[in-house]
Amino acid sequence: MWRVIDLNFVGLVVAGLFFAWSVTPSLLPRDWMFQGLISGINAAMGYGFGCVLQWLFRSLVLPKLRISDPPQWVSNSVRLAVVVTVVAGSAYMLIQAAHWQRELTALMGMEGTTTPAYLRTGALSFAVAAAVVAAFRTVREMVRWTAKALNRWVRIPRALAPTAGFVIMVFLTVTLVNGVLSTALFAVANSAFSVRNDLTSPAAVQPDLPERSGSPASLAKWETLGSEGRWFVSQGLDAAQLGLLTGRVAQEPIRVYAGLESAQNPEAQAELAVAELERTGAFDRAVLVVVTTTGTGWVNTNSASAIELMYGGNSAIVATQYSYLPSVLSFLADRTKVADAGKLLFDKVHEHWAARPEGQRPKLYVYGESLGSQGSEAAFDGIADLRTKVDGALWVGPPNSNRIWEQFVSRRDPGSPEAEPVYADGLVVRFAGDAGDLSHPAGPWLAPRVAYLQHASDPIVWWSPDLLFERPDWLSEDRGSDVSPDMTWRPFVTFWQVAADLTNAQGVSDGHGHNYGTLVLDAWAAVATPPDWSAQRMEQIRAILVMLADREQDVK
Repeated sequence: MWRVIDLNFVGLVVAGLFFAWSVTPSLLPRDWMFQGLISGINAAMGYGFGCVLQWLFRSLVLPKLRISDPPQWVSNSVRLAVVVTVVAGSAYMLIQAAHWQRELTALMGMEGTTTPAYLRTGALSFAVAAAVVAAFRTVREMVRWTAKALNRWVRIPRALAPTAGFVIMVFLTVTLVNGVLSTALFAVANSAFSVRNDLTSPAAVQPDLPERSGSPASLAKWETLGSEGRWFVSQGLDAAQLGLLTGRVAQEPIRVYAGLESAQNPEAQAELAVAELERTGAFDRAVLVVVTTTGTGWVNTNSASAIELMYGGNSAIVATQYSYLPSVLSFLADRTKVADAGKLLFDKVHEHWAARPEGQRPKLYVYGESLGSQGSEAAFDGIADLRTKVDGALWVGPPNSNRIWEQFVSRRDPGSPEAEPVYADGLVVRFAGDAGDLSHPAGPWLAPRVAYLQHASDPIVWWSPDLLFERPDWLSEDRGSDVSPDMTWRPFVTFWQVAADLTNAQGVSDGHGHNYGTLVLDAWAAVATPPDWSAQRMEQIRAILVMLADREQDVK
């Protein structure tokens, strides 16, 4: 029976161990289907690792021991015991995993799973692992076929043929993945998402107001703005709505946007955006916010609306699109695009802004969320350069690879944890996971102010290749309130689990993961405080933002 199955029992033991590790707590809760996929891949990797260990033992150690083979009944008994132990151990870990998932969802105010429902993870994991192992065995047979062909047709010695076949297959695979395949995949993805870029939500109607890009008066035509650009300029409150909701006289807020198809190249695109700012009178407003978008050109309308409500429409927001791809694919395909786009747009805006007399120009702020924060950071050499060019910066959910962010976190004050760092006593830069963190430490916060919003449970902030072989400080120090106390670091496994969390970063309740909700209002109030600001106005605007977010979710 065992020969028919062709099961490697050392591989099975290690697969069971990898499976057990994969169901331990990660940053975010998972449903049974998502966990089944992740655990199945983990188990398959463990199986392969176990096969390599057994091969090394048989090749290097066993010949020196000169141990005779045990009786067949002993071998069969051991194999059966291994299967039963792995299955029973996996079932036990699934029961524990269901308990951990309920604890984690409780920390985030979400509904938890049941143990019977979560046991389905095991069946799905088995199917996924079997499929991955089958795919590997197919590749192995291709290597063997190549080795035989080399021995037969090229006359490579039989002893060297398997190695030569393996090298050829590795070379072809690496070349295919890094060259032809990756290029083709990203080209196909870019083409596919460019089709999505042409779509327009029924709720996105071309604006008539000249203060919006895409209007009849605009230099950036409506059809060139892309899906996210059209949504951005068509949404938001106009002056009448702002006045009605806040009880104050309001101006018409300015929203400027240039899509990938609005100009021939990135430089022309940035110049078009500046021309739009000039056309709309944006440099005469109280505040001007330069936004670096995420991959598809998305702008957080919650953040944009917060600024417009705070300043009664006496504001201007400008953004450009640099890719058709979502942030994850943009991050993998070409991170230089977001950096180049962020720097180019800011430099063009800053050039025009700085040319005006100091008393006749708006307060200048920069904003970026997720990958957009990385592009926004790229416009500056460091904190000194930043503070000489802007009146404040707000960066939300920064990826772990952000250059300036990493400098602040790695040089944080002694005793402050990585999850909630304090840099230079909070004099200029502050990190916040909730509104209370913005007033910590209690000392002065000098202008221009820089704020980073980061949740302890946000995988976009904490995922890094360093997780492969190094325990991060955020797991060895005091951890955030929404991070499971049972989460531990394990080589490679934690890297893979947090990487898997990236795909579900926004699939949790507000205030956790990559969902920052109305916390952007608190941050804007701290970084760009209006002259007549009060706690009462803060809560009034917060209620409006919640209403707008609910309405956007219903219509988008």
